[in-house]
Amino acid sequence: MIIIFDLDGTLINTIDDLGQACNYALSACGFPTHKIEDYPRLVGNGINALIERALPEEHRNEDTVLRLREYFVPYYDEHNCDLTHPYDGIPELLQALKAQGHFLAVASNKYQAATEKIVAQLFPDTFDVVLGERVGIPRKPDPQIVYDILSTIHCQLSAVNCLYIGDSLVDVVTAKAANLPFVACAWGFCTEAQLATAQPDYMVYHPSEILSLLNKSF
Repeated sequence: MIIIFDLDGTLINTIDDLGQACNYALSACGFPTHKIEDYPRLVGNGINALIERALPEEHRNEDTVLRLREYFVPYYDEHNCDLTHPYDGIPELLQALKAQGHFLAVASNKYQAATEKIVAQLFPDTFDVVLGERVGIPRKPDPQIVYDILSTIHCQLSAVNCLYIGDSLVDVVTAKAANLPFVACAWGFCTEAQLATAQPDYMVYHPSEILSLLNKSF
C-alpha cells in the first residue's frame, strides 16, 4: 500500500519552531508577535499563509508577506528542529509500516527545503518520497502533490491501493479531491470537532490505531 502522510500536526509537532520563526520575522519588521499557543489556528496552508494570518489585518498584502518571509526562512532553516519532535507513537508506527513493506510518502505545504531537512533529520531512511511546497506547483488542498507522489513511483492513481493520513481540513479536502480514503489524526492542530464536520473516512486518536485500521479495513 502507498501511505501518504501530512507532516506538521500529523507526524511532528512543529508549532514551537514555527511560532518562534514567525515571531522573529514579525518583530524584525516592527509588528506585534503572538503567543505560541495561538499558532495552531494560523498554520496549514504554507509559510506565506501563516505570515499573512499573523500580520495585523491592515498589513496583509503580498509585499509585506514577502518582506517577512525574507526574515522567516533563514531563521526557520537554522532553527526548524530546535523544538520540533515526532508525536508519541509515530516512530514506532513508521517502523512497523516499513517492516510490513508499505510505500511511505510525505505531502506537506511546508516549503520543500525545510520539509526535506526535517524529515531527513527526524526520520532518516524512512520515506520513499518527500514533497513540500514547490515553485509553480499549487499547494494543498489542490491534489497535484498526490499525483506527483504517484508519478514519482510510476503509479496510476486508479491502479494503486493508497491511503492519505492528515490532521487538518486542508488534508481532508486534498484526499477527497484525489479520491483517496482519509484518516484524520485527532492529536494534531485541528480539533476533533472541526475534523468531524468534514466527515473523514476514519478518525484515530493514537498512531498505533493506524496499524489496527490497516489490518481491519485494507
